[in-house]
Amino acid sequence: MIPEIQRLINRGALFFCNSSGGKDSQAMFAYLRQIVPKKQLIVIHAHLPEVEWEGSIEHIEKYLYGHRFEVCQATKTFFEMVERRQMWPSSSTRQCTSDLKRGPLEKLIRKISKESGNGLIVNCMGMRAEESPKRADLSPFKFSKRNSKAGREWYDWLPIHQLLEQEVFRVIWFAGEKPFWTYSAGMKRKSCCFCIMACQNDLKIAAELRPELLKRIVETEKRIGHTFKAPTKKHGARTLDLIVK
Repeated sequence: MIPEIQRLINRGALFFCNSSGGKDSQAMFAYLRQIVPKKQLIVIHAHLPEVEWEGSIEHIEKYLYGHRFEVCQATKTFFEMVERRQMWPSSSTRQCTSDLKRGPLEKLIRKISKESGNGLIVNCMGMRAEESPKRADLSPFKFSKRNSKAGREWYDWLPIHQLLEQEVFRVIWFAGEKPFWTYSAGMKRKSCCFCIMACQNDLKIAAELRPELLKRIVETEKRIGHTFKAPTKKHGARTLDLIVK
């Protein structure tokens, strides 16, 4: 643990654990429970109607151990966002992350901070360096100038940034917990059922598990004239029903 984190704990900072219910946020919370006093640690989740895996909230609640848990939701759904923009999110324009997750979660953090009268905030996220070169370049700990203002001091922290995937699962098992059910179904990532960042294998499994959602996405593709997944060098732009075949 970096010294600055201990100083923030001693100063009484509120630590917000962003949880999707996936392996990384679950392992992160298991670690945070060991170092952050219970009264200073809050779990937060951005609910995504229609595209979130069934049982996500219940899975988070199962391993809360009495900690405070708050759920937020954007004013628009994923499909409403797509219809409004007439295009799907992509790796370069990830409105799904900014509009449906990060924005509502930051609003929730500000609300809790204001209500508690505590303007010292540590926003904890489960991104890991192993996941991508872009995430490897992220600073594990930094002051958030964008979210700080007079009376509010905000830091962003990636507690498990250096953990490898095997170590993440090891942390979960050592905590006496089980990872979310989609991993045992063969999925590598736990995000939206169909994610623009997902590998082909995950998309195929999602198609088997959520055929009605696949149908809705394909129908939307045809109506707006824009494919769900960004073009690849190997195949070019393809609709989701072709990707999962």
